[in-house]
Amino acid sequence: MKKIKVNQGPWKFISAGGNVRVNLTSGKDIKNLSKLDQKMWSVLSMPTSGLEFDQNTLKYLDTDCDGKIRVQEVIAATDWISSVLKDPNYLLKQTDTLPLAEINQDSEDGKRLYMSAQQILKDLKLEQDSISIAQTADSISIFAQTVLNGDGVIIPETADKDDLKEIITSAIATLGGVTDRSGKDGIDADKLEAFYDACAKYDAWKKAGEADKANIFPYGENTAAALDAYNAIKDKVNDYFMRCRLTEFNSDAQSPLDVSAEQFQSITAKNLAESTEDIAAYPLARVSATAELPLDKGINPAWTAAVAAFKSLVIDVDFPKAKVLTAEQWGTFAAKFAPYTAWIGAKDGVAVESLGYDLVKKIVKENKKDKVLALIDEDKSFETEANAISDVDKMLHYVRDIFALLKNYVTFLDFYSPTQDTKSVFQAGTLYIDQRSCNLCINVSDMGKQSAQAGESGIYLIYCECTCKSKPAKMNIVAAMTDGDVSNLYVGKNAIFYDREGNDWDAVVTKIIDNPISIRQAFWSPYRKFAKFIEDQVNKFAAEKDSKVTSDATASISDAGAQATSGEAAKPAQPFDIAKFCGIFAAIGLAIGAIGGILLACVKGFLSLAWWQMPLAILAIMLLISGPAMLMAWLKLRKRNLSPVLNANGWAMNTALIINIPFGNTLTQLAKFPVYAGEDAFKPKHHGRWWKITLTVLIILAIIIIILYSKGLLQEWGVPYHFLKPLKFWA
Repeated sequence: MKKIKVNQGPWKFISAGGNVRVNLTSGKDIKNLSKLDQKMWSVLSMPTSGLEFDQNTLKYLDTDCDGKIRVQEVIAATDWISSVLKDPNYLLKQTDTLPLAEINQDSEDGKRLYMSAQQILKDLKLEQDSISIAQTADSISIFAQTVLNGDGVIIPETADKDDLKEIITSAIATLGGVTDRSGKDGIDADKLEAFYDACAKYDAWKKAGEADKANIFPYGENTAAALDAYNAIKDKVNDYFMRCRLTEFNSDAQSPLDVSAEQFQSITAKNLAESTEDIAAYPLARVSATAELPLDKGINPAWTAAVAAFKSLVIDVDFPKAKVLTAEQWGTFAAKFAPYTAWIGAKDGVAVESLGYDLVKKIVKENKKDKVLALIDEDKSFETEANAISDVDKMLHYVRDIFALLKNYVTFLDFYSPTQDTKSVFQAGTLYIDQRSCNLCINVSDMGKQSAQAGESGIYLIYCECTCKSKPAKMNIVAAMTDGDVSNLYVGKNAIFYDREGNDWDAVVTKIIDNPISIRQAFWSPYRKFAKFIEDQVNKFAAEKDSKVTSDATASISDAGAQATSGEAAKPAQPFDIAKFCGIFAAIGLAIGAIGGILLACVKGFLSLAWWQMPLAILAIMLLISGPAMLMAWLKLRKRNLSPVLNANGWAMNTALIINIPFGNTLTQLAKFPVYAGEDAFKPKHHGRWWKITLTVLIILAIIIIILYSKGLLQEWGVPYHFLKPLKFWA
């Protein structure tokens, strides 16, 4: 990072990642951040998810709760925290503990925060002159001993009278509680209103039943049980009387409508005591045209108990001496139960029914709702003091985190740290793959947007799906590969990812965006591509020949078997076609001759050069082959930009995040093995290092002799060269 002298008001500037950026070096810079031209900010907004940053701090910053931290929200935070501290330079320490003496009591907010901090320490029974995030974060412990804490929720302990405690307890038991700052269940004004409304409705419903008791309760206290007994047999009795009416309509229908001997015969082999479902499906009683249901005998055994219960509760009341039940008598019961059914259907305030009508009636009659509301209002009167406790927690989070946020929002100095000891908030961890570690790994929130935008970065990107046995959800990451080779990287390759907390995740490569990694890789890429092309063609040729040989052999065997089966004589082999053979041989010869001619012309042209021109020719050929790839790689490597990757993650980037070649080399670490001089039992056998050296020297000498002979220098020097006459061809 290089400091830049720019006449731009009070700001200092540095060059980081190839761009000039504002350098925040003091509390004064933070305090005056509202004066910085928004065009000079590196970020315009950032998401609150997928970051390695304290979520409570992000929650305090996101004042509109839209999941984004915008410039104006950052400015509001820096203005506020600067105003409540005596010295804004304290923010540069990024500590989670704040001495109370550092709070600016000359401001109204500062004085309130100072008193609230003292109250927190008192509630926690701590005698000290500083306060930390660990102490303010445990709000339950702070409010555990309080009954009036400003949240508008009261607990039973808030009331000092038993009747009010009973109302609060009853409301919690029936409608559920609202969690108080103390961690206990209580009620607020809305819950109290709903409770009294339910009590009033239930009481009114009960009173409506009492007012028309004779009509609504035809069987007194047994009306509910009588209705249940009626409903239990209603469908079966209706079915019985319909069968009887059909029998009366046509006497021939009696037999099929009644239970038959065949139906009994189908269940005789079963345990009849356990066949009640089969028996219950039979008619309620024997079908007859008289349409009278016997009440003492002749009832289907599966329905005896249900009919007896109905007879006891209803029939014996309305028709005490009845031995049978007629269709007309049965029809009277529906009308008799109608008022009760309508009253039950109109039941309201059912939520408080479990309290019992006596308690509900008492609560409605005494109507102490106003007294309970007074307790809620009293609790709310402590809202300012209680909220100040939350503001103390916010203040401590800002003291620790606001400068770290600015280094990832305004300047990106954490990302461009020379030592990489400090990581940016978007760096999720480290991916280990193919003998290297990738330190630039980012959580992916939307793979669709990544696929559409990340290719513009010019970075070689590896997308992985990660799973962890200690984490329920999967995670997608993208890793930037900025050094090394890529020949062993492919979709489906397994790797290990370590998050910032040290948890290890199983990673599987799901997508690769191919871009240059280094100029060295670009130099060899044409040769690798050519070798890959040759390998593919050889494999393709071999596969085709193997397939042809296999198919020809299979066809020959099939033809021979068919001829043997049919008794036909084998077809004579085709005679050797000398003309066809000569044509093929001539074509092959021409092809070899053409290739050889080209190679010979190249060799002769090379040998015609002066000795000092030959290395230059070799270098020129290599540059001709690798130069374009190297040039393209150099142009892309110097413009690698992380902004499209972050933009796809929801960031509104206001500048480029360039990853040039030197910086990129720090983001990916390659394995470095020591020189090993020991023996390897499974190493391929060679003739040793001296054999390699000797062979290399002989090849070089042979090339030198050929060159000297072709130039006639051996003849001029009088060196015997008769044994080299076969080399005259090369001259």
